Amino acid sequence: MTDKVLRPPRRTRFIDGLNRGMALARRAGLADRPVLEKQALMDRARAFTGLEDFGDPWFERPLDVLLEAVKGEARLNTAGEWAARAQFEKVLHDRLWARQWFASHPEILERRLPHPVIVVGPMRSGTTRMHRLLSSDHRFTHMRSFETISPVPRPGFTFGEADSRAVLAKRIMRVARLANPRTLTIHPTGPYEPEEELGLLVSSFWGMKHEAQWWVPSYGRWCEGQDAVPAYRQMAQLLKLVGWSQQASSLRPWILKTPQHMMDLPALLQVFPDARLIFTHRDPLSVVGSTASLAWNQTIIYSDHADPHAIGEEWLRKTRLQIQRMRAARDDIPRERMIDVHYEEMESDWRGAMRRVYDFLALDIEPALPAMEAYQMRAAGLKHRPHRYSLEEFGLSPERVHGELGDYIATYGIAKEHRASRLA
Repeated sequence: MTDKVLRPPRRTRFIDGLNRGMALARRAGLADRPVLEKQALMDRARAFTGLEDFGDPWFERPLDVLLEAVKGEARLNTAGEWAARAQFEKVLHDRLWARQWFASHPEILERRLPHPVIVVGPMRSGTTRMHRLLSSDHRFTHMRSFETISPVPRPGFTFGEADSRAVLAKRIMRVARLANPRTLTIHPTGPYEPEEELGLLVSSFWGMKHEAQWWVPSYGRWCEGQDAVPAYRQMAQLLKLVGWSQQASSLRPWILKTPQHMMDLPALLQVFPDARLIFTHRDPLSVVGSTASLAWNQTIIYSDHADPHAIGEEWLRKTRLQIQRMRAARDDIPRERMIDVHYEEMESDWRGAMRRVYDFLALDIEPALPAMEAYQMRAAGLKHRPHRYSLEEFGLSPERVHGELGDYIATYGIAKEHRASRLA
């Protein structure tokens, strides 16, 4: 990307047309204005499912804060309001159905989650590639994309039969391509591709997924001051449910990853005390620029008032805080339980980097290499075009980013990437 491009891309006309159509439907009395109030949302979820038990009520605290931020800061458009209500209600439906599954099959919560392998790194630092390469090894268990979208099987789910959640995931991805095809260029996926456990944290209305989708800075700052352990306990319970629905052996370690773990390492390790950690690192120029681009391309779907410079400032701040918290938490982690892998190492010699990871895990890599090669070929087919972005689109400069995050670069020996090659 050249320095001449100073404005980020706009959204597709599909959303503009959808907004106009939904506004007309409201004026004609054919559609209501979504009510984004906690009690109304919970009452609708109870009525839809016929269930009452949402589980640990801790989730109501982040839900309250998120709803206030959505109403006061996000400035959602007509389609964005409808989508927000649908997302809130879907999470509440899943919480109710999860409790029903746990009650009818108590063996689910008795499943073990032994020594998971958890990839931890800033957004856009190569966590997805590392996660998917490891997920191709059948000695591990991983989530699939449709399961992070819908972690909880629907009532009536039967092992071995077609899963309606995969059908829903295909529909959601089709709509996402219409709304803004760049979002799937930035993070290519498919319903059955290995995917991070982000949706399991969303089950508690927790985490950066909301900040990357809506402009809700007050919610993000509130989360930064909270103890995340209850959200990670809910995540662990849902992992057991996902593993049970896959009929995966509870002896196989899970492969996990989401950038939220950078913020919450103490909570993560309290819930998963025997985890082994793979830390990924990349030049902050690419991390901040690519993350701001990801947030921009999602926010403009739901709001007509997104400010690229505000998004740039927020994700520079958030990246700095992620790194600070990660570095502080590492002081209490035994060195033999973690390994560092650099983005450029994976770019230049991914096999060599993965051999180092497998040595750390005390596993023979040879049985996994054919599946890893197959993933690399499949990934090339998923990513049809490169993700293009620049810091300048978001009011930032390389000098400022390196100035604020230079100590991170020096401490971990991170190679600086060529400024002109802002592709990821």
